[in-house]
Amino acid sequence: MLAATAVVLSACAASAHDESLLAEAPPGDPYVQVSDVLPLPEFIPGLGVLFVDPATLPAGPFLAYDHAGKLSATVYMTPLEELRNGTAYDGLGIGSHQVSSVDIYYNAGHPGVEKPHAHVVLFHDAEARGRLAE
Repeated sequence: MLAATAVVLSACAASAHDESLLAEAPPGDPYVQVSDVLPLPEFIPGLGVLFVDPATLPAGPFLAYDHAGKLSATVYMTPLEELRNGTAYDGLGIGSHQVSSVDIYYNAGHPGVEKPHAHVVLFHDAEARGRLAE
């Protein structure tokens, strides 16, 4: 019984998050490229090329790739009204466990997340911000 439980738990952990599958664009199912489903540009300066699992909207995670297809950031978009009303966004996924810095800033709304919200951006290496800026 103990061995069977260990096998099930290890299988669940392995399928829950495999960073190597997300390291290069496109990340594959269930992620879709945001610009393919919303009226947004393919590359958004400051955020890059975004992919999201539609089931995780509005918060995300949105996986942000640079022009070369390298995962550079994980972005969350948390509606301010929902936060004020007590909504908690717990256990959000991440694209990579390596985080070099975090930015949090206000956004008035855009296609896909129309209400005012906070962008929380986890940059995955020291050069990521620069790669996503251009």
